Amino acid sequence: MAASELYTKFARVWIPDVEEVWKSAELTKDYKNGDGSLQLTLEDGANIEHKLDPKTKNLPYLRNPDILVGENDLTALSYLHEPAVLHNLKVRFIDSKLIYTYCGIVLVAINPYETLPIYGTDIINAYSGQNMGDMDPHIFAVAEEAYKQMARDERNQSIIVSGESGAGKTVSAKYAMRYFATVSGSASEANVEEKVLASNPIMEAIGNAKTTRNDNSSRFGKYIEIGFDTRYRIIGANMRTYLLEKSRVVFQADEERNYHIFYQLCASAHLPELKALKLSNANDFLYTRQGRSPVIDGVDDTKELSTTRHAFTLLGINESYQMGLFQVLAAILHLGNVEIKDRDSDSSVIAPNNRHLTAFCELVGVTYQDMSHWLCHRKLKTATETYIKTLPRLQATNARDALSKHIYAKLFNWIVEHVNKALITNVKQHSFIGVLDIYGFETFEINSFEQFCINYANEKLQQQFNMHVFKLEQEEYMREQIPWTLIDFYDNQPCINLIEAKMGILDLLDEECKMPKGSDDSWAQKLYNTHLKTCSLFEKPRMSNRAFIIQHFADKVEYQCDGFLEKNKDTVNEEQINVLKASKFDLLVELFHDEEKATSPAGQAPGAGGRTRLSVKPDKSRTGTSSKDHKKTVGCQFRNSLQMLMETLNATTPHYVRCIKPNDFKLAFSFDPKRAVQQLRACGVLETIRISAAGFPSRWTYQEFFSRYRVLMKQKDVLPDKKMTCRNVLEKLVQDQDKYQFGKTKIFFRAGQVAYLEKLRADKLRAACIRIQKTIRCWLARKKYLRKRSAAITIQRFTRGYQARCLAKFMRRTQAATIIQKYQRMYVERKRYRQKQAAALAMQTILRAYMARQKYKALLREHKALVIQKHVRGWLARRWYKRCLRSIVYLQCCIRRMRAKRELKKLKIEARSVEHFKKLNIGMENKIMQLQRKVDEQNKDNRVISERLFGLESSHAVESERMRGELGRLRGAEEEAKNNANRVTSLLEELERLRRELSTTQQEKKTIEDWAQTYRDEMEQMVAELKDQNGLLKTEKNDLNRLIQEQSQQMTEKMARAIVQETQQLETDLNEERSRYQNLLTEHLRLEEKYDDLKEEMVSSNVAKPGHRRTDSTHSSNESEYTYNSEYAELEEGSRTAEDVTRGIDTSLTLKLQKRLTELEQEKQSLRNELENKEEQFQRARARDDAEHKKARGAELEYESLKRQELESENKKLKHDLAEMRQSLLGNVAAGAGAPGSPAYKVLLDQLNASCEELEVRKEEVLILRSQLVSQKEAMQHKDEKETMTEPSHYVEDVSKLKDSDEIKQAYVGLKDTNRSPTPDFHKLNEDGELWLVYQGLKETNRLLESQLQTQRRSYDNEVEALRGELQNVKEENNRQQQLLAQNLQLPPEARIEASLQHEITRLTNENLDLMEQLEKQDRTIRKLKKQLKVYSKRIGEMGAGQAEGQTSPGQMVDEPIRPVNIPRREKDFQGMLEYKKEDELKLVKNLILELKPRGVAVNLIPGLPAYILFMCLRHADYVNDDQKVRTLLTSTINSIKKILKKRGDDFETVSFWLSNTCRFLHCLKQYSGDEAFMKHNTSRQNEHCLSNFDLAEYRQVISDLAIQIYQQLIKCMENILQPMIVSGMLEHETIQGVSGVKPTGLRKRTSSIADEGTYTLDSILRQLSAFHSTMCQHGTDPELIKQVVKQQFYIIGAVTLNNLLLRKDMCSWSKGMQIRYNVSQLEEWLRDKSLMVCGAKETLEPLIQAAQLLQVKKKTDEDAEAICSMCHALTTAQIVKVLNLYTPVNEFEERVSVAFIRTIQTRLRDRCETPQLLMDTKMIYPVTFPFNPSSLALETIQIPGSLNLMFLTRV
Repeated sequence: MAASELYTKFARVWIPDVEEVWKSAELTKDYKNGDGSLQLTLEDGANIEHKLDPKTKNLPYLRNPDILVGENDLTALSYLHEPAVLHNLKVRFIDSKLIYTYCGIVLVAINPYETLPIYGTDIINAYSGQNMGDMDPHIFAVAEEAYKQMARDERNQSIIVSGESGAGKTVSAKYAMRYFATVSGSASEANVEEKVLASNPIMEAIGNAKTTRNDNSSRFGKYIEIGFDTRYRIIGANMRTYLLEKSRVVFQADEERNYHIFYQLCASAHLPELKALKLSNANDFLYTRQGRSPVIDGVDDTKELSTTRHAFTLLGINESYQMGLFQVLAAILHLGNVEIKDRDSDSSVIAPNNRHLTAFCELVGVTYQDMSHWLCHRKLKTATETYIKTLPRLQATNARDALSKHIYAKLFNWIVEHVNKALITNVKQHSFIGVLDIYGFETFEINSFEQFCINYANEKLQQQFNMHVFKLEQEEYMREQIPWTLIDFYDNQPCINLIEAKMGILDLLDEECKMPKGSDDSWAQKLYNTHLKTCSLFEKPRMSNRAFIIQHFADKVEYQCDGFLEKNKDTVNEEQINVLKASKFDLLVELFHDEEKATSPAGQAPGAGGRTRLSVKPDKSRTGTSSKDHKKTVGCQFRNSLQMLMETLNATTPHYVRCIKPNDFKLAFSFDPKRAVQQLRACGVLETIRISAAGFPSRWTYQEFFSRYRVLMKQKDVLPDKKMTCRNVLEKLVQDQDKYQFGKTKIFFRAGQVAYLEKLRADKLRAACIRIQKTIRCWLARKKYLRKRSAAITIQRFTRGYQARCLAKFMRRTQAATIIQKYQRMYVERKRYRQKQAAALAMQTILRAYMARQKYKALLREHKALVIQKHVRGWLARRWYKRCLRSIVYLQCCIRRMRAKRELKKLKIEARSVEHFKKLNIGMENKIMQLQRKVDEQNKDNRVISERLFGLESSHAVESERMRGELGRLRGAEEEAKNNANRVTSLLEELERLRRELSTTQQEKKTIEDWAQTYRDEMEQMVAELKDQNGLLKTEKNDLNRLIQEQSQQMTEKMARAIVQETQQLETDLNEERSRYQNLLTEHLRLEEKYDDLKEEMVSSNVAKPGHRRTDSTHSSNESEYTYNSEYAELEEGSRTAEDVTRGIDTSLTLKLQKRLTELEQEKQSLRNELENKEEQFQRARARDDAEHKKARGAELEYESLKRQELESENKKLKHDLAEMRQSLLGNVAAGAGAPGSPAYKVLLDQLNASCEELEVRKEEVLILRSQLVSQKEAMQHKDEKETMTEPSHYVEDVSKLKDSDEIKQAYVGLKDTNRSPTPDFHKLNEDGELWLVYQGLKETNRLLESQLQTQRRSYDNEVEALRGELQNVKEENNRQQQLLAQNLQLPPEARIEASLQHEITRLTNENLDLMEQLEKQDRTIRKLKKQLKVYSKRIGEMGAGQAEGQTSPGQMVDEPIRPVNIPRREKDFQGMLEYKKEDELKLVKNLILELKPRGVAVNLIPGLPAYILFMCLRHADYVNDDQKVRTLLTSTINSIKKILKKRGDDFETVSFWLSNTCRFLHCLKQYSGDEAFMKHNTSRQNEHCLSNFDLAEYRQVISDLAIQIYQQLIKCMENILQPMIVSGMLEHETIQGVSGVKPTGLRKRTSSIADEGTYTLDSILRQLSAFHSTMCQHGTDPELIKQVVKQQFYIIGAVTLNNLLLRKDMCSWSKGMQIRYNVSQLEEWLRDKSLMVCGAKETLEPLIQAAQLLQVKKKTDEDAEAICSMCHALTTAQIVKVLNLYTPVNEFEERVSVAFIRTIQTRLRDRCETPQLLMDTKMIYPVTFPFNPSSLALETIQIPGSLNLMFLTRV
């Protein structure tokens, strides 16, 4: 393609820049061939002219389209060059906050200098099992790829992490190891993965230090091999170290520190265990104060030492060894403070008793004299003799520092060796993954031997990297079968030969070291002579003869020759080493025990310029003598170690991580282009780009090409064969055949071709947009014109109408004015006439009124005079009458008082005789019989007397009439005389008094009138004021009412919201508690399963296990989390097997058994606590029963008290009647009371008849009460014989029938009614004493009732004593249980648990049997007492039958609520039970559980049939009261279900089937348990089938836990099935075709978004959901449980989809948001079809819905930010910001989200209280509940099909 076609106006290019390295510009003029410059406009608007190189005529780099900026893979860029790479990294790092980017096979990691929430366990789970190209770049993706290739290809892997200091190499390597530890797990309980991670703090403490570039810089290289077994679980690790910087021990530059461990010890010097080290502040020691920066911001060295010590302990380095290590480290610090002084110019001396040297000698166990001597002297050996030479102060100081470095190097190697010992395992290693953390390429102002070795290592690594990249490119071309030619790439083998070949730089350096007088200058001359003319990569500086330049792959580096020889020799005073070897300190001797065998020199003098000093780890594969001639140099050792490393890497599949340091100031998310480009060039990233760009860097599958560039094709170009379609179209679009190649599955493009195709596509879309805009604008313009025309016509119409209305209005006003004038004039005249008429009428009215008032006053005065006369005369007459009446009444009172005194005296005498008579009468029945006989005799006498009275009646009546007439005449005459005598005097006095009163009254009247007038005025004024106040108060009242109503409404709303929130909080707490319980249950089951697996491994310890291949799904190698086996027989067998194999187990097994023992102890403690809770519940139940008993007794006492009160009131009434009759009798004795026919005689006769009737009633009542008393005595005797623990009593039943006190009072209303007699006539009654017999009989009745009450009270006391005895028995049982638990503690753990559980089950079973037996006795007693109560009720009803009409008998009232007890008989033919023999139990379990096919049962038989059969068998075992049979059946059932689920746990149909049956079995246990709460919906027949002998509440809990376990296994099974479908169906598949286009991808190809054959779609997910739903429905799963399962399914779908959306930048686009919302709507439609919209599943998709809406809403203004904050309430702030950062336009017409907008969102969401977690927890399982769902199926109707092979079961 010609340059003129690309470099056109508006094309964007990159031009070099001094500050920004590359700067973007835009062409303002088309480029033509031959032009010498380009006219450009910069982004800031400046116009410049860019001159082209006249020699090369190279045009500037073209800029990629904006749609490609920010890609995950740099190889996806159409233009591959340095500015494009730099810009893409900058955009991702600064704008999107993404620190990882792919560059082909390399992961580029930029250090953010900030903690990011992207390394949690949720992120690890999200990347686990995913293809590398399917997720955004991450270190976890590289680790997953390595792990996957190791499992798939069975080839060892390596992850090479490189970069300069401060780039984040150590952190990246640490996260990679954490990923392996989390995903793979360990093969044993020794927690190898924890040990591998624990090695990091140790190595950081002894190998890391603060530098000017990094606060935690690794000053050594390390290669960690993580070993895996055949199942790809971590079994161990091994570490190799390289290039330890020993010189840092004795020297640090400004702003740098020594190794962390020294500062940790100094900061912790105050600890008691470290007092002996004699340490103090770090500034007190030379080796820790040179950098003048002893503290790192945000780092607590004391806490870090605690972490280091914990890591030591975890790796098996005990406390004594740790203290020894700290002792050696403290000795190094003290040695550095030893001051050496000059004695003379050639010798030095150490002052005697030097404090620090003394401390050093004490810590390392050497003598002060020897150490001080050899620090200032050295031994020289010649051929003939040996002599000692003094050292000057400088050399002595260097020797001291060399010794310090040597000791630290030995200590470092010792720690590495012991860490490797802790990480090694005896299990055979199948494969490994190595993690290499090593220096990157270094170049400084002064470069010495250290930089030479580092750059030499990077040359080797770069060569290996180049070969691997080239190999991958070649394999890709060969796999696609396209022609290819060798790609010219930089081969750095000449540079490597220059360094390591024969006569190379290292060879000449070693040779010079062997020379007696070798020097750096002579070595430099040899280099010049050997390589200056022969090698183009070697140069000599112009201004120096002591330096040389090497052209490395990254850059030219100038090395200074000073110090090369000394550093390569790395010598140390041997006599000082000998002194240390003679130490009494064992650890120090151990450090130097292999000194003679060491192949690595141990120290060197400080280098010039303070540059770093190096050491390497000893190569133990080779040994040598301690002879100086055969001692290998540092360079030789390093070359050998590097060669071994390269051999290891070449034998593995490498994965590359290049760490980039964005700036030198450790600023968070700050990007320095200069530093970044320098590192990109040094780490080989740009070389990868160059190799890719040399071939065909852009690669598209045919389907992706067709989907992306379909817009460039015409309809006729589209063929059924998409491959041919792409070929034809591409040949038309690109004429140059060399620009692309067609492979088998992909199309390969040269660099820039994708950009050209994108340009064509954008032009085509732009032309289409212009056409659409043209049409739309035409339509809008025409619409606007029509709208204007219509508006003009409307305005004209309204204007003309307005003018017409104005004219009409004027005419109407003129006419109206005339009419108004007429009526106004008429009104004035009429008003004048009416005024005159009103004045005349007023005058007439006043005159006539005056005349009428005068006449009225005259009449009123005359009338009032008459009224006064009338009242005065009436008052005088009344006064005289009243005076006479008082006199008469007084006389009558005197006479009657005298007669009453006489009568009272007689009554007192008679009363005394009656009391004596009462004492003599004993026995109620005899008296009543005597009374009956006397009544009969009296009847006879009455008949005689009545005849006599009838004869005397006529004569007595005549005489009495005559006497009464005479007496009346005489009394009248006497009264008339007296009245006439006093009348005159009294009338005169009364008249005078009336006159005085009249005058007084007139004065008072006048005063009152005056006061009334004043009061009236005041009242009127007050009323007016009150009216005003009332108005104000009404106003205030209305305001207050309105305010109160508003406040009331607000309070109501507030309370409603508070109640809703409280309810939601309670529901949340309940769900959390239920979730915690179910999680603990899952963990318990997992540990039980591990325990069983461990026993199996112990039994078959040497049996090889088959290999395990890891799939691409999310995988964890932890043990199965499904079932555990709890059979006691298996536990015993496992314990016996464990005893035989114990000798062969290792430390990890011991740790596991100890852990299991601790768990069992905790379980025992929980069982003990449960026992105590049961006892407390029992005591509370007893107390509650006592309270109810007391309440019933209180009701009984009230009942008896009412009866006594009624009888006492009747007795008092009888006494009163008797006294009245006697008084009447005595008062009329003188008047002939005994005469027959007299009124007194009639009264006596009537009362005597009434007394006879009452006596008859009392007699019947006494008989009834006596019969009741006898019956109650018999009932009490029967109750004493049949008494049990409970208290069934007849009186409780009796009183319970009476609802309240009114019914209790009415219980004996008949007695009260019968005692009522007619009101006696207070006249004559003959003296007859039989009524006293009735009174005495009633008293006897009271005594009988009181005795009955006392008997019942004694019965109550006996019951209380029985309950107390029962409580004492319970306490004794509790003590016995505690003794038994104490005995069990002495048994082994397994036997202890077995014995405790066995005893507990036996005790509970026996207790349940006793309680059931007592319950049966109680039921029989209650039924009998109910029958007695019914008899009593009937008797009371008969007793009240003779009462008066309209009254209700007490028998009816008591008997009304009583219904006859219906005791149905059980059918004899079939009772819903299945009988089986004990030996058939295994066969039952085998046929019904283990070998049952769920499909056949679900289709052909009733749902839950196995559960019904098992329950019917259990019912029979309960019926025959066989506790052993019940226990074994339930245990076998539970264990068999666990076994079948463990065997077929990945089969959804099996798990669903047994979940349904387990729930049905649990519901049956509840439905037929006998609890009233579960029997509400049962039929009477079902209630007969309730369990009668055993309470299986504890087994219900066990089965409920089993159901929870099965539910969780069902969810995991569904998750495993759905997991591969979710991302493909919800995100990648285009449900709406053509909405989203496919963007160009790089080398890491993503999963295709086009639905190829075998690709999952949304329909696949819906079909799978329907399959799940139909299967559960067929199995009869409870509807509520199905809702919970569906809710969990939708949560998994939403969480996985959202997590992938948050981790995939290419999915965050507007079109993808539309796709997601459409997919969610399809899921909601599925819910509606299944009637599951109310199950809460839709709410679980809310975060996904809001994320999709966030992708589609406008994201520019502050209003948009406010709308987003209010809309995305289900998303966290981190998720919202992440989506906005990842938002990527698919087409050029979309816009990116600005950084300012994202900052606005973060500011608005700052106050949200939420977790910072980015991803949703896909492993979260909602807590499950099993609502009680009773079955309407009758057990007796169930038929057992023959297909189940259960012929041995017998229907009972």
